[in-house]
Amino acid sequence: MTGASSGLGAGFARALAAAGADVVLAARREDRLTALAEELRSGGTRALAVRCDVASPEDCAAVVDRAVAELGAIDILVNNAGVGTAVPALKETPEQFRGVIDVNLLGAYWMAQAAGAVMRPGSSIVNIASVLALIKSFAPQAAYAASKAGLVGLTRDLAQQWSGRRGIRVNAIAPGYFVTDMTDEIPRPMLDEFVGHHSPLGRLGEPHELDGALLFLASDASSYVTGITLPVDGGMSGH
Repeated sequence: MTGASSGLGAGFARALAAAGADVVLAARREDRLTALAEELRSGGTRALAVRCDVASPEDCAAVVDRAVAELGAIDILVNNAGVGTAVPALKETPEQFRGVIDVNLLGAYWMAQAAGAVMRPGSSIVNIASVLALIKSFAPQAAYAASKAGLVGLTRDLAQQWSGRRGIRVNAIAPGYFVTDMTDEIPRPMLDEFVGHHSPLGRLGEPHELDGALLFLASDASSYVTGITLPVDGGMSGH
């Protein structure tokens, strides 16, 4: 589980632990990882905290090596690490654009590449994309939208390469707007107006409302599902 130190990632880790999975928590903020790992262990889960910058292929390989050494195998990979910016395209610097792509798209690829090399048949990769891979944003988010659209394409291609040959299913979830640290940075009246206008449910999602989609795609319940992107967005992408 990447991006596990806060927000949706921490919620995903708790959901997987509650379903009986051992959990490897990877992110850059080691103090938060350690606290979450201790919380999960107190509930009986085997949990490891490993500092990782997913933009580094070496860090990704180290997470996989540690997981295999201490837990024996990797059956599920959740590529959740992500960053976002809201910069007008004519003002966005190459460093800003590349920084988003490095984490959101390349980071998912490096982690999938490292994990895919050791995953057994029946394993599952779940990439956390975004509704902004499917619809337009109300803010200038070229780098973020491009990175998440690229992740949808990456999901399809890895599913094509690995599902039949290696028995590894690869799918994505496209969350809409949820109550998280990232959306807390957006003025709430502006966000509420946008979501209210574009979502049939008319509200932001609560993080736990993603748990069902994650557990479905991560488990054998979706054994005949691969290469898809599942929107969990209050109907926004179909509106």
